[in-house]
Amino acid sequence: MDRSGSTTAARRSPSCGSRTATRSTCRRARTRSMTSSTGRRTRSRPRSERSRFSAEEGWPMAETPVVQVSHLLDERGISGFHIQLIVWSVLIALFDGYDIAAIALAAPHLVADWHVERSALGPVLAASNIGVLFGSMIFGWIGDRYGRKTALIESLLLFGILTWLAAHATSLQQMFWLRLVAGLGIGGVIPNMIAINIESAPRRSRATLGLIATGLVPLGGALPGFVSAALVPQYGWQILFLIGGIVPVAIAVCAFFWMPESIKYMSIHEAQRGKLTRLLERLAPGYRVPEGARFVIEDERQSPGSNPKYLFDDGLALITPLLWLLFALNLMGYFFLLLWTPTLLTAAKLPPATAALTSASLQVGGTVGTLALIAWINRRQFLAVAILLLIAVPVVGSIGYIGLNASQAMLLVASFLAGACVLGVQSGINVCGALVYPTSLRALGSGWELGIGRLGSIVGPLVGALFVRMPVDRLYLWSAAPFLLGAVICYTVHRLNQERMRSRPWLGQMQAAR
Repeated sequence: MDRSGSTTAARRSPSCGSRTATRSTCRRARTRSMTSSTGRRTRSRPRSERSRFSAEEGWPMAETPVVQVSHLLDERGISGFHIQLIVWSVLIALFDGYDIAAIALAAPHLVADWHVERSALGPVLAASNIGVLFGSMIFGWIGDRYGRKTALIESLLLFGILTWLAAHATSLQQMFWLRLVAGLGIGGVIPNMIAINIESAPRRSRATLGLIATGLVPLGGALPGFVSAALVPQYGWQILFLIGGIVPVAIAVCAFFWMPESIKYMSIHEAQRGKLTRLLERLAPGYRVPEGARFVIEDERQSPGSNPKYLFDDGLALITPLLWLLFALNLMGYFFLLLWTPTLLTAAKLPPATAALTSASLQVGGTVGTLALIAWINRRQFLAVAILLLIAVPVVGSIGYIGLNASQAMLLVASFLAGACVLGVQSGINVCGALVYPTSLRALGSGWELGIGRLGSIVGPLVGALFVRMPVDRLYLWSAAPFLLGAVICYTVHRLNQERMRSRPWLGQMQAAR
């Protein structure tokens, strides 16, 4: 039987064309079609190989070249491209953290200049976090839809301009609305910055680059403390917002021209094909992307789209809401410490300079804690974060007592250790939470984690306003409770994620490589 006869035999089978055909009859018809005139049966090809053969003729078609993006990144390792990306991340993270913390350092001066009660500052201190709640979700979706770089630039421009305008506010009402809208932009930075670093790094360095990208946010939060101590006495509280507005806008303009896009984001968007080809050839000198090649991310399963409902698929139905609760608890405790510590310590008769340095020490400790976590995060992930949360409980609970009964040096040490634990935890769950999701959902997943988590950051300052008359030592003792509950939840997520990987072998191998 010739080739055409073989094909005709498959076509003549009435069973495969009828509505009543069974799988067995179709298999027999396909077997007959693959049997030659000599009576020998040809080998049945696997599905991936059969896709390269004509359904009608059975002859090989031209194979489409495939570029395995993750494999190519793993082969190259860390390069100058990644150093460039880290520099951009450091600049952006510093002023994202700066703008979050600036209002806390300005708050005591607003009380004096505008003659308002300390309790009236609660809504103003929480305003930017309300904006971040929605901004992280909105810009997370923008990042998955239009690109991480685009979302980052828009975020920088938005919060930079609004922060500059805050320097010209004349009332608490004006300051509330300006901080609220600025929060939209602030919220877009972290999810997209984590995504762009993780998606451009080799497997063994993904968590490390993600931590570096977020680890400088606490250090940026320390900068207003130094600016407040050095410049506010001479130039007034407005200088905090002028610096926090002008620099992010300048960074956004430079990023438009020189900042690279996420490699994996470009690999799943056909419109970015030309940019990705040039970038990969620059990363691997001597390598040429084949003409018409198809880019694949071989160690991920992409979702059908950027829809929040997919955050609950593939074994994430319980993990996703627990991550949201974990983010909320940690941010609740963190923003209470960040936004109320200067005001509470000043009210406890400590010098304003000491209160400012305590706030700065909290942020510096956060950077050190985040960088120290690098040694654990690649192997331990959520378990390492749970241990840090347990350490945070006694450290945070003792700050008020130490502030009232010990030296300034002891207070700075306690604040430093609290920052190392609490902000190290936040950076850790930022990265671990992002690694749970595939590229097509990563910015959205991180955005929703931070967005829902910001409910806690709103509650933290408001709780501080409600209990501001409580003795300082007791108030700090109660502020440690969210970290204890967070440790329990984090360990639960760790166990659930382990079970998820065991039940999905391909996922276990992928995350083990990370």
